[in-house]
Amino acid sequence: MVCVAILLSVVFNVWVVRFSLTDFNGILQDNAKCSELIQALEQESTLFESYMRNPDTEKKEALERSMKRTKHAVYDLPFQYRRIGELRYAKTWSIRSSYEVYCTKRDAILSMEDNVTDYVSRLYEVYDMQDYLKNYAGTLMNYTIEEGDVSYQKKVPTLISVPLVVIFAGILLLFGIAEMAALMKETIMAPIFKLVHASQKIAANDFFIRDVEVDNKDELGELVRAFNKMKYATGEYIQALEEKRKTLDLLHEEELEKLETEKRLEMTKLELLKSQINPHFLFNTLNVIGGMASLEEAETTEKMIRALSALFRYNLKNQDTEVCLSQELKIMEDYMYLQQMRFGDRITYRKDCSVDADKVIVPAFTFQPLVENAIIHGLSKKEEGGTVRVHIWQKDGFTLITIGDNGLGMDEAALMHLRGELEKEDGKTGIGLGNIFRRIRAMYQDGNVEIYSKKDVGTVVKIQIRHKEVGEHDVPCVGGGR
Repeated sequence: MVCVAILLSVVFNVWVVRFSLTDFNGILQDNAKCSELIQALEQESTLFESYMRNPDTEKKEALERSMKRTKHAVYDLPFQYRRIGELRYAKTWSIRSSYEVYCTKRDAILSMEDNVTDYVSRLYEVYDMQDYLKNYAGTLMNYTIEEGDVSYQKKVPTLISVPLVVIFAGILLLFGIAEMAALMKETIMAPIFKLVHASQKIAANDFFIRDVEVDNKDELGELVRAFNKMKYATGEYIQALEEKRKTLDLLHEEELEKLETEKRLEMTKLELLKSQINPHFLFNTLNVIGGMASLEEAETTEKMIRALSALFRYNLKNQDTEVCLSQELKIMEDYMYLQQMRFGDRITYRKDCSVDADKVIVPAFTFQPLVENAIIHGLSKKEEGGTVRVHIWQKDGFTLITIGDNGLGMDEAALMHLRGELEKEDGKTGIGLGNIFRRIRAMYQDGNVEIYSKKDVGTVVKIQIRHKEVGEHDVPCVGGGR
C-alpha cells in the first residue's frame, strides 16, 4: 500500500510539473518568437533605410546580418495548425508569403542602380512591404497573447485545486502509513522484541527458557523457529562443555600428580648421574697417572690425583640442585686438566667469564658433562685435536652460557635428529645431555638449551637461565660443594 501511495505521489508531481511548467513555457516561447520577429523587422527597416540613403560597406554588412536574423525569426514562428489554431496559422502563413515577396523586391532594389526610371517607386514599394510585415507581426503578437491568456485562464481553476488535492493525498498517505506501521509493529517489531528479550536471558547463561512463540508464517517466523532450535542446541552444548571441563579438571589433577612423579624421577636420575663415573675415563686417567709417575717426580702425579679426587668428591657428596658458578668452573677446570694431561697439546681450553663467578648461581652438574661431550664426540676423534671454549655473560636479566668446540661437528640431519630426541620424554641422547636439557626446562620457567652444529666446523651448546646471585637466594659458595 505504501508503495502504491508513493507511486501515485510521483505521478501526481510529474503531472503538476508538466501542467504548471511545460504548458506555460510553450506560451512564453510563442510570445518570445513573435517579439523577436517584431524586433528583427524594426532593425532591418532601420538599417535598410540608412543604407539606401548613404551606402557603405559597414552598413551593408550590418544590413546582411539583420536580414539573416529576420529570415530566421520568420521561419521560427510556430506553424502547426492543431497547436496554434486557425487565426494564428492564417496570419503566420500571410507573414511567410509576404516575406518571400518582400525578399524578392528588397534584393532587386539593393542590386539596382539609383538612376533607373522606376527606382524610387520600387524603393517605396519595399518600404510599404516592411510596414505591412510589421503590422502582420504585431497582429500575430496580439493573437498569440490572447490565446495564451485564454489558455492560462482555463488552467487557473486546476492550479487552484492542486493544493487541495495535495492535502487530501497527504491525508490518505498518512493514514496508509499509520496502518502500515501498525501492521509492521504486529508482524515484525513484536517478534523482534521477543527475540531481544530471549537473547538477553541467554546472555545471562539462561539457555533453558521458554521458546519464543509467534504467529508469523513468513521468513521472520522461520527465523524465530530457528532461534528456538539454536537456543536448545546451544544449551545442550554448554552443558556438555561443563561436564567436559569437570572431566578435564580431574585429568589435570592426575597430570599434576604425574608431573610430580616425573620430577621425583628426574631427581632420582640426577642422583644416578652423580654416582656414575665413565669407566673408560677412569681407566685412561689412571693409566696416565701411572705413566707420569714413572717418568717424572711425584709433583705432577699429586696434582692429577688431587684433581681427580675433587671430581669424585663433587659428584658423590654435592646434594644441591644449584651451586655457585665458581664451583662449576673449578670442577670443569679440574676435568680439563686431566684431559690435557691425557691428550697433551691436542686439547686446549679457553674460558671467557664476564660475570662474578662467586655470586652467580647456576644448575649443578652442568659444565663438566657438556665439556666431556665436547671432548669425546668432537675433539678426541679428530687427529689434530682442537679447542674447548666456554663463555659466560649476562644480558637482559639472563645468564647465558655457551660451551663449544671446533671438532667434528654433525650434519643437518644428525642435528635435527638430536634436537628431536631432546624434546621427547624418553629420547635417546645419553644421560648427560638429556638430563641437563630436562633439568633446565624443569628448574627454570623461561630456561632453555639450544644446540648448534656444523659438519667439520664444530658444535655449540647454549644455555639460557634467569640470572640469580648468592645474596638473593642464599646458596653457599664454598669450593667443592657440600
